[in-house]
Amino acid sequence: MKHGVPLSLHIPEARFRPGDTPDFSYLDLPKAGAAPRPAVDARASETRELAFGLVRVLDEDGNALGPWDPKLDTETLRKALRAMMLTRALDERMFKMQRQGKTSFYLKCTGEEAIAVGQAFALDPGDMCFASYRQQGLLIARDWPLLDIMCQIYSNKRDRLKGRQLPVLYSAREAGFFTLSGNLATQVPQAVGWAMASAYKRDRRIAAAWTGEGSSAEGDFHHALVFAAVYHAPVILNLVNNQWAISSSQGVAGGEETTFASRAIGFGIPGIRVDGNDLLAVHAVTRWAADRARSNHGPTLIELFTYRVAPHSTSDDPSRYRPGDEGQHWPLGDPILRLKAHLVRLGEWDEVRHTALFAELEEMVRAANVEAQSYGILSDGPHHDPATMFEDVYREMPWHLREQQAELARFKAAEKEPG
Repeated sequence: MKHGVPLSLHIPEARFRPGDTPDFSYLDLPKAGAAPRPAVDARASETRELAFGLVRVLDEDGNALGPWDPKLDTETLRKALRAMMLTRALDERMFKMQRQGKTSFYLKCTGEEAIAVGQAFALDPGDMCFASYRQQGLLIARDWPLLDIMCQIYSNKRDRLKGRQLPVLYSAREAGFFTLSGNLATQVPQAVGWAMASAYKRDRRIAAAWTGEGSSAEGDFHHALVFAAVYHAPVILNLVNNQWAISSSQGVAGGEETTFASRAIGFGIPGIRVDGNDLLAVHAVTRWAADRARSNHGPTLIELFTYRVAPHSTSDDPSRYRPGDEGQHWPLGDPILRLKAHLVRLGEWDEVRHTALFAELEEMVRAANVEAQSYGILSDGPHHDPATMFEDVYREMPWHLREQQAELARFKAAEKEPG
C-alpha cells in the first residue's frame, strides 16, 4: 500500500515568544459561579465536566458567586490576605539577598500565592504536605517562623538542616511539611504512600502533594495515580499548571491536547480544574477534596490553573523564551489584588489598612533577615562543622562510619597541636 503523505512529528511550541504581543483570548474561561458543585461522595464519573471547565468564585468586581463559594468569615479572609502578602514580601527580600551573593539559589512563587495559602487554610494542621519548591506559602500559612526559613536559606549555624539541602528545599516535620526534593514528582508517590499508611493505621490524617505541569509528565506522577486510585488513598494530588516548566511551555507536557485535570478520568478518580489565582475557589475545591479523602471516598486530582510571573529560579532568564510582559496579560489577575478587592467589596478592608499591613510585613521580613544574617550567610559562613556529616543519618551508626568519624576527630586534634 502506498501513501502519498510522509509521516511528520508534532513538536509543541509556545504560543508567544520574545517580541510577540501576548493574547490570551484563546482561553475558554467560564464565568465565576458557573461550575456545578457535586456532593463529596459523588462518583468520579459525575465530576467529569469539572476536569474540562474551570471552577471560579470571584468575579472581576470582587463578588463571590456560585455553589463553590466557601463563605469564609472575614477574619479568615484577612488572615489569608496577610499570609499571601507575607509570602510575597519574603520572596522579594530573599530574591534580593541571592542577587547580593548571600545565598546561592532562590525560587519565587509570585502570582501563585493563593495556591499554597488557600490550600493550607483548607487542610487540617495534622495533614502532611508533600510540597514542591514553590509552596513556601504553606509554611507561612501554618505560622512557621520566618527566621527558621531564612536560616535554612542561608545554610548558617542556625540552619536545622545543617547545610545539607539546597536553600529552598525546606523541611519542617512539626509543621506537617515533608522534606523537599530537588528531583521533581518524587513527592507524589511519597504522598500516596503516606496516605495509604495513614489509612492502614486507621488514622484521620490525609496527605497532599504538589507538582508542576512539566514534572507531571514523569513516570512517578502516573505511578502515584495508579496506587491512589486502586487503594482509594486519602490523598489530594495538586498539579500546579503555571504555564511554564523552566523554559518549556505547558504544551510539551501534554497541555496542548487536553487539560491536566482530565488525566484523572482514565484512573477513575475526580479531576477538577480550578482558577489558581482565586483564593476562594482554591480553598473550596481543596476542602471538597479533603472532605472526600477523610470520608474514605478516595483521592482527587486538582489542576491549579495559574501563571508563573517570576523567573523559574534565580538561575533563569525568562526573557529568552517568553515576552517580558506576558504576565501582565494573564487574564486571571493577581491573587493578592483579587482577594483585596473582595474584602473591600465586603466593607472589611480599605487602602489605608492595606498600606499599613504592607509596611508591617515589610518590616517583619526585614527584621527577621537582619537576625538571620547575624548567624551567618552561605557565602561567608560560619558553616557547620564537617563532623555533622555523621549525624542524623542512622539510628545506630555502622562500624565503617564510626571508624571514619574517629579518623576525622584524630585529624582535627592533630591540626590543633602546636608545631
